[in-house]
Amino acid sequence: MKRYLYANILNDLSNKMVFITGPRQVGKTYLAKEIMTEFQNPQYLNYDNVLDQKIIAEQSWKRNADLIVFDELHKMKNWKIYLKGIFDTRKNNESILVTGSARLDTFRQTGESLAGRYHHLRLNPFSVKEVSESISAYNAVEAFHQFSGFPEPFLNSLNKNNITAVEFSNRWRNQYYTDLVREDILEFGKLQELRAIKNLLEMLRYKVGSPISYKGLAEDLQISPTTVKKYIEILESLYIVFLIKPFHKNIARSILKEPKLYFFDSSYIVGDEGIKLENTVALHLLKHTQYLYDTKGEAISLAYVKTKEKKEVDFVIVKEGKPTDFIEVKLTNKTISPNLYYFANRFENANFIQLVHNLDNAQHKNGIDLLNASNWLISLSA
Repeated sequence: MKRYLYANILNDLSNKMVFITGPRQVGKTYLAKEIMTEFQNPQYLNYDNVLDQKIIAEQSWKRNADLIVFDELHKMKNWKIYLKGIFDTRKNNESILVTGSARLDTFRQTGESLAGRYHHLRLNPFSVKEVSESISAYNAVEAFHQFSGFPEPFLNSLNKNNITAVEFSNRWRNQYYTDLVREDILEFGKLQELRAIKNLLEMLRYKVGSPISYKGLAEDLQISPTTVKKYIEILESLYIVFLIKPFHKNIARSILKEPKLYFFDSSYIVGDEGIKLENTVALHLLKHTQYLYDTKGEAISLAYVKTKEKKEVDFVIVKEGKPTDFIEVKLTNKTISPNLYYFANRFENANFIQLVHNLDNAQHKNGIDLLNASNWLISLSA
């Protein structure tokens, strides 16, 4: 299965370095090795490998290499200065692909500038669109809730009976989050902070889709709100969770309001099928907006909207500062949310959509589209 960024990476490699970031085990290395098949003399170098470290340090890779893949290079001291030199002195036919864990995206933002030398593409878990040739849209959403959209547990679920697939998924998930806490979180926080971050992560599993109160979480954990915010930023930097801020015409005011939080793994959250569906839709919309931003340069983002009177819509797609799509998510409720009508009367040029997972027939009522969730998700860009 070719990942959705495949063609974009090949195109971007023709003129700049390409950085691929994303969660652990989302398929970055697999994708890089697939890209290597398009070249005659590619070379893969992983900084975690002692022998590869020596080759990287001495720049002793094959002289006829037309693609060099650097994996986990951000672990090397002064890696950005190193890459800058490699890129500026490379041969005309030499392409450079840089992959790594989510930490690469964080470290990319600090220190020596690589401005103008690279394209950055974010790789996300599977979406309905990506797996549509292997499984129906409805069943894909169900599988994301049970097994997640990460390649290993999802693809395993297609080839095993349900009991075996569930056991495999549970074991994969336990190991995945153990490794994240033990290795990645420790790189950002101190050892004495680890217990608090683990407790916060466990609490956040129950708070998906609700505005995050740093003060409330701080009281529960007996730490300061500032520290809670710092820990959530760590979890966000590691692509464990992502935040969606409220939309407001006044950008400064939107920043002050509480964000909502979602996980990159819908199967990890604690809640009913309704909240898992909301998380899955959130992740699809994030993937859609990031893809258009990273590959097309569109000024697009994902938000939610909530008034002082508590009239709220789950998601809003914003283009060039203007809302284009208001999206409400329901598991089975076919009665259109009155909040959609409220905002429809105030934003005439936007689309208003209620996505329902268990819906047989699409409908259009008074300017609102009532649509099957899985069928609509397959129409997104990625």
